[in-house]
Amino acid sequence: MGLTDLELLSPAGDMERLISAVKYGADAVYLAGKQFGMRAAPDNFGERELREAVAYCHENEVKVYVTCNTLPRNEELKELPGFLSFCGEIGVDAFIISDLGVLALAKEYAPHVERHVSTQTGIVNYAAAKACYELGASRVVLARELPLEEIRGIRENAPPELELEAFVHGAMCVSFSGRCLLSNYMTGRDANRGQCAQPCRWEYYLTEKERPDRQFTILQEEKGTYIFNSNDLRMIEHIPELAAAGVTSLKIEGRAKSAYYVASVTAAYRQAIDFFRENPEKELPPEILEETEKISHRAYSHGFYFGGEPGQIPDRSQYTRNYELVAICEGRQGNYLQLRERNRFFRGETVDILQPGKPAFTAELTELYNEDWEPIDSAPHAEMVVYWKTDVPVESGAFLRIRRV
Repeated sequence: MGLTDLELLSPAGDMERLISAVKYGADAVYLAGKQFGMRAAPDNFGERELREAVAYCHENEVKVYVTCNTLPRNEELKELPGFLSFCGEIGVDAFIISDLGVLALAKEYAPHVERHVSTQTGIVNYAAAKACYELGASRVVLARELPLEEIRGIRENAPPELELEAFVHGAMCVSFSGRCLLSNYMTGRDANRGQCAQPCRWEYYLTEKERPDRQFTILQEEKGTYIFNSNDLRMIEHIPELAAAGVTSLKIEGRAKSAYYVASVTAAYRQAIDFFRENPEKELPPEILEETEKISHRAYSHGFYFGGEPGQIPDRSQYTRNYELVAICEGRQGNYLQLRERNRFFRGETVDILQPGKPAFTAELTELYNEDWEPIDSAPHAEMVVYWKTDVPVESGAFLRIRRV
């Protein structure tokens, strides 16, 4: 296994995010139907949307993996065969599954669809990987607790036909591969059914038995502590090491994130993979790494890949926001670009422009006009249409952002 064979796998919470993933370089996308997926917050895909998603992706030579990775209860199982059969009929490329019963049902009702075993299953050794292969899996999504050395051991001892997928970017769950009971216990929202309330991101205090009305901070500060709050994962600089360890697919977390987030991270990893294929011994160019700083994120870490702990942020739960998305390009009318405002911006500001297949670049917002073609100095209203007079080559769908630090 090497850099030539790597797959870039991006999240798609709805059709807008799926289109971003495809346009910005994903080799495959993962998404969910209205049931059985581990993310209940996104809109996800009904039958009509699923059919459209598969058709659009296949037209662009991108694969579609459907998540069936919840732990369904008895009463839900009767709905699974119809859903699995439908996915098989429309040409879904693979299911992502964590439950053994679902694995068996997928083999029965959609035998031509590949089966990937979800990270929820907790694959941490080659014996488990081999067992999954013998049960019909063509790929396992490795537990996030594995260092590279142990992944290499799985690759060396598992069947060579079995593919290995690993998360490389995004939020990390403080609990073992997402098998968390904290949300269910505290809020009644089951993390294993896609409804996690993320209590690991909340601020906590201590109380003492004899003084239940008094709160004590865990840190020596006036605020409490975010004792479960983990850093975000970023492995973009270490793609060659992942490939050398035997990873087949690089997975970006974020089905609940925005289309802009999906576009930015997918673009960065696409450029990084392509760069390392030509220059496996060189360091990643700073401009590619910088793209991962232009999205909202927690402090980055390398997770468990190099041993030790992934890193936590016990004193706060805020995101880092170095850049702000201000507009999306909707097309050109003669000498004018039509923009749809997302956040306030001003004439004279410098925008950083992200569009498919090209490095990001900057340009100055010179002459701006409103829908009535009146000159304006700012775009203060959400979703307002703004015309920017410029000959800068910007494609429809491009994202315009401004550094705000």
